[in-house]
Amino acid sequence: MQQPVPSPSTHEPWRKARPALAFVASSAPDAELALQRLRRFYGECQPEDADVIVALGGDGMMLQTLHRFLGTGKPIYGMNRGSVGFLMNEFREDDLIERIRMATRSIVHPLNMVASDGQGAQTRARAFNEVSLLRQTHQAAKLEITVDGTVRLPELIADGLLLATPTGSTAYNLSANGPILPLSAPLMALTPISAFRPRRWRGALLPDRVRVRIRVLEPEKRPVSAVADHVEIRDARNIEIEMDHSVTLVMLHDPGHGLDERILREQFDA
Repeated sequence: MQQPVPSPSTHEPWRKARPALAFVASSAPDAELALQRLRRFYGECQPEDADVIVALGGDGMMLQTLHRFLGTGKPIYGMNRGSVGFLMNEFREDDLIERIRMATRSIVHPLNMVASDGQGAQTRARAFNEVSLLRQTHQAAKLEITVDGTVRLPELIADGLLLATPTGSTAYNLSANGPILPLSAPLMALTPISAFRPRRWRGALLPDRVRVRIRVLEPEKRPVSAVADHVEIRDARNIEIEMDHSVTLVMLHDPGHGLDERILREQFDA
């Protein structure tokens, strides 16, 4: 039996009888083809007039779309026309309006990164998945980790280090053997990448209200890049990261396939 569509509200414009859609797509051929067909079937308005942004591609496209529409309040409904698609819904051309009207929302907040390089220049960037620090040469990185003004690890020797949001905990963080975080958990995952010293350190779970500062030790000998999603700063020296709770973005998912459910299933996959 079909579930009733919840009543629309000013906070849930996608539940209108006919929500206005704007489409964006990656450059992949499958995504471009889907873009053309969906525009023909459903019409399109300009993004500034849309109730919902429909993103076509993979997880990379979803991250680009989240950054593009940051601060607009536009909910994003993604459909997978890429490779991984963990953040996306299954692609189907039919019943798109009904699927969007029935969708559940996932709330995400970005990380703010401020990185200073060897020339003293500062770069600010946001990340919805993670901020990662990566060695630039054959030499392992040497890092000092400070949390809310207290040095918690004077020296980490590793290929790198990353700080992940719950959304990003199933991405690079999981590949680096970091923990998966429920979407609603007020936590961030601090995870080393191929730690050499201290060898037994496996990372830490941090409250999502703390400020993390990473200082690169021996930067001339052991240069490090800082990466916030797709923004990279070479020869990073000092990096400060905190979650920005003042910025909220909404991703829409089909019922039973929201991020909470996907993150839970990921923990039981053999």
